[in-house]
Amino acid sequence: MPLIGKTIDEKIWNYLKAQGLTDFGAAGLIGNLQAESGLSSTNLQNSFENAPAKTGGMGYTDASYTAAVDSGAYTGFVSDRAGYGLAQWTYPTRKQALLNFVKTMGRSIGDLEAQLGFLITELAGSFPRVLADLKSTTSVQEASDCVLLNFERPADQSQSVKNKRAGYGQAFYDKFAKGSADVMGYTNSSLATVKLISPNKNSPRNKPLDIITIHCFVGQVTAKRGCEVFQPTSKNASCNYVVGLDGGIGLCVEEKDRSWCTSSAANDNRAVTIEVASDTAHPYAVTAKAYAALLDLVTDICRRNGKRKLLWLGDKAKTLAYKPAADEMLLTVHRWYAAKACPGEYLFSRQAAIAEEVTKRLGGASAPTPAPPNTATDFESYTVRVTATNLNIRKGAGTNFHSAGYIKPGVYTIVEEADGKGATRWGKLKSGMGWISLDYAKKV
Repeated sequence: MPLIGKTIDEKIWNYLKAQGLTDFGAAGLIGNLQAESGLSSTNLQNSFENAPAKTGGMGYTDASYTAAVDSGAYTGFVSDRAGYGLAQWTYPTRKQALLNFVKTMGRSIGDLEAQLGFLITELAGSFPRVLADLKSTTSVQEASDCVLLNFERPADQSQSVKNKRAGYGQAFYDKFAKGSADVMGYTNSSLATVKLISPNKNSPRNKPLDIITIHCFVGQVTAKRGCEVFQPTSKNASCNYVVGLDGGIGLCVEEKDRSWCTSSAANDNRAVTIEVASDTAHPYAVTAKAYAALLDLVTDICRRNGKRKLLWLGDKAKTLAYKPAADEMLLTVHRWYAAKACPGEYLFSRQAAIAEEVTKRLGGASAPTPAPPNTATDFESYTVRVTATNLNIRKGAGTNFHSAGYIKPGVYTIVEEADGKGATRWGKLKSGMGWISLDYAKKV
């Protein structure tokens, strides 16, 4: 997967965060890498640069050493005990493992992504306690000391060295954890009380988060049951979160990973996807508790990712053309990418209201949680005369819904109207059979 970020330190930060390190753990580790190599993946230990006696009579620079190892012109990489790369790997067994790893990937020995992959692999295999600490620590100093004493193990482990490295780490923490809003921390919502991770995902996602896509589950399920549905690989689908009918929230795919939810890889690589428990028929209404929890979850997603505005542009072309600012998040819907009703009329008609309410919360304005509008309306039913022969009945308001049969010419009662694809207006039949195009009916 391509590294995400505009600068070397940003790419490293995002990669480590995608591996599950806390902000403090990532900062402590990067601080040590800064001290070791200046974050240069081609860095040859300074005392070996231009020192022929130490490298077989050849005075290498960072670039020429890397090229010679890659080409095979220099065969002493494993045994020369020259510190190399991000972590200044030195010992023969570790340098051999690094060389094997990058060869397997078909990359240069100095490739940044390959070295980061090896770094995590080495931590997981040979230093599991260090990796565990980096995934749980709440202190930059603690993380930095852990890496210094148990992973890098330099000759000088004095307090002044500890403080210097922790200082580097704190600078990265201040820059990324508390700084630029477009740097993704890839944390997960603390509102989720259920965690059932689906195997149906791509890890990590290859784009920063700037989209939220809300789906209807088409079933009044709990968060746990919703997550369970996406566990089998045969399902070939998943989402980041499930909101249950009782307001419970489940984590199904971590935010660092792309879910398989919206029939669009491009969308899902940028999006946090949310399945909300709903009725199984039009308009796919959700409960008041689910709606309130949805607003809380969307607000939390935006806030954790440094967003202060949630935008609903209401049109696929406009949304795809729009370049969100660093503090903006966009709303998209599944029906833009597939012939589906998702997220159903109930949630689709409320996208603007959701964006407005969440933006208000992110701006710090106090506002009560709005109750979801009642599905019952003041609509007054009426009768129409159908003149067309064998007029299609649709399961929902639009030609994108499957046919539920036909009706013959005659008089019928309409109990609800809605906009939809393929007709100026759609009407719902009192019989409950479905929806018809009102273009072929005349009010009587």
